[in-house]
Formats: sequence, C-alpha cells, structure tokens
Amino acid sequence: MILFEKFGQHQPLNRQAERYAREGVPLSLSTLADQVGGCCAVLAPLIRRIERHVFTAERLHSDDTVVPVLAKGKTDTGRCWVYVRDDRPFAGPAPPAAMFYYSRDRGGKHPHAHLAGYTGIFQADADAGYNKLYEADRKPGPLVEAACWVHARRPFFIMADVTANARRQAQGNTTSVISPLALEAVRRIDALFDIERAINGHSTEQRRAVRQELSAPLVADLESWLREQRRKLSRGNDLAKAMDYMLKRWPAFARFLDDGRICLSNNAAERALRGIALGRKSWLFAGSDGGGQRAAAMFSLIVTAKMNDIDPQAWLADVLARIADHPAQRIDELLPWNWRPRWTLQSQAA
Repeated sequence: MILFEKFGQHQPLNRQAERYAREGVPLSLSTLADQVGGCCAVLAPLIRRIERHVFTAERLHSDDTVVPVLAKGKTDTGRCWVYVRDDRPFAGPAPPAAMFYYSRDRGGKHPHAHLAGYTGIFQADADAGYNKLYEADRKPGPLVEAACWVHARRPFFIMADVTANARRQAQGNTTSVISPLALEAVRRIDALFDIERAINGHSTEQRRAVRQELSAPLVADLESWLREQRRKLSRGNDLAKAMDYMLKRWPAFARFLDDGRICLSNNAAERALRGIALGRKSWLFAGSDGGGQRAAAMFSLIVTAKMNDIDPQAWLADVLARIADHPAQRIDELLPWNWRPRWTLQSQAA
C-alpha cells in the first residue's frame, strides 16, 4: 500500500504518515522511507528482468519529463526518462513494458548510456540529444529514427484551433488569427491518423499493405504541398518553422509507410509519463538522487503492471510476500505478465 500510494497515486510519505496516525497506526517518516528502500532492493531482480525485456524490442518509444530534485536552498531540474516496449499496435505477441531512469540533468549522455547496447527502431521527439544515436558509425549500430506525427501536428493545430479561439472570444479576450494553411495541414495529417485507427492491432504485413495503398499518396501530396507553401513564407514565420520541422526530417516521418511496426505517434511514451507529470503537483520534488532512482525503479514496476491490466497494489503485495522464498531460477513467474496470484494457485492445488 505504501509503495503504490507513493509511486502509483503520488501521495508523499509525510501525508501517508499523517493519515496512518489518524487511523491509529503511528509510523514515522524514517520508517516509511526505510521500507521503500528495502522493497526496492528486494524487487531489483524483477526490475532487471523488465529492463532486459524492454531492450530486446524491435521498436522502442522514448520520452522524458522534468523531475525537480532537492538541492541546497533550491531544487535542481532532474529528468525521468522512459523507454516503452508496446508491440500491440502490430499484433506482436510480446507483453508491453516500460523502463524508467532518473538523471540529474538532460544531457545527451544519459540516453546514450541507456541505449548503449540497443539497435532497432526508435520513436522519439526531435531532441538534439538523440542525434548521435542515428549516426552510421554508432556501435553496435545506428538506431532507425521514426518521427512522431503528433509532435509535427501540434504547432499547426495551435495555429488552427478554432474552438480555443471561440472560447477566448466568449471570454472577452483577444483572439488570434486562424491560419488557413495550418487548418489545411491539420486536415491532411488527420487523414493519415484516420487510416491508422482502422489498422491498429493488425499484423505488420497488413499495416504496410494498407499504408502503401492509402497513406503513401497522401504523404506524397502532403510533402509537395508543404514544400510549395514553404517557399511563400519568411524564415521567422511560425508556420514556416512548423513546416521546416517536418521537411528537415522527412525520411523519418515517411518511414512508417514501409514498416508496419512503426506507429505514427510517440503516444505510448507520453502515456507512460503522464502519471509523473500529474504527480509533480503533489510530491513537488525528489528528496535526493537516490530518491529519484528509487522512484524510477518503482515507476517501471507499476506502469508495467498497469500496461498488462494488472492491479499494481495487489501484484506488489503478493510478490513481496512470496519473493524471499521463490526459487531464483523461476523469478520470471513473478513478472506482471506471467503473474498468477498465490490464492489462485492455492485454490487450484486444493
């Protein structure tokens, strides 16, 4: 309960201690912190198994988010990185999982270290810290960049958001000019997502065939249209910047047409980070680098359980009760996607 409340529901230990005291269960903050640290150590073998599973994927999603960390008289801006394996969009049989890491800063050295042994398709935003991962001389090999169409669509949508403009007008605020070019860009990109929704969960071969027939002509027309319109705009124009973002990375945006494993968006990674983004308002900051590392470990376990439709608190309670006596060579039985509750096993034995 303590683990899930802290890392799944984002209730800091001091608030938990206050609540337990009101319920007649006095637990000091140091006792709760010791329990968290002890449980992370006990669960480390499962975290390593999840890590190995994630980095054997053919395709990875990645993203990062801010994690304030306590420093002398202030907070530093740490980061939490996530790498998600989710083969369900192309009917892959492997279970989904997420691996989180903590770092004190956002330096490119961190994803390079996380991905040191990985080769495959990499879906992420266009952060410069990833650039060296795509270089031909990278060892053990370059990652295959697959760009996110949601990131590309976002600036066009902001400039074409009729609903938001109407809301500002109703509130008596200054309205922005709706760009017809932005509206057209959103319409064209949305047509691609309509096709994707129809083939989600299909095999790689089926997805590629549909994309070659229906999406490829739309992508070719979109590229021609973007290049034609871009020539009419000045360099500093916001619309021009949005177009340049796509045109400079066009091979990475068009790569999904030839590979059914690639998704149009990086939403899998963004969904994995959503809880942290919401939870920051509750826990405010990590108390130390060690606290950030423990949080990343527990996020890996809890988010992976949720991705496999497993109740994280029930799973943690059962695993913590069993793991000390569980044979080391059968540790994989306790992973979320293999887990069978002890009470289920006992009833079957009876």
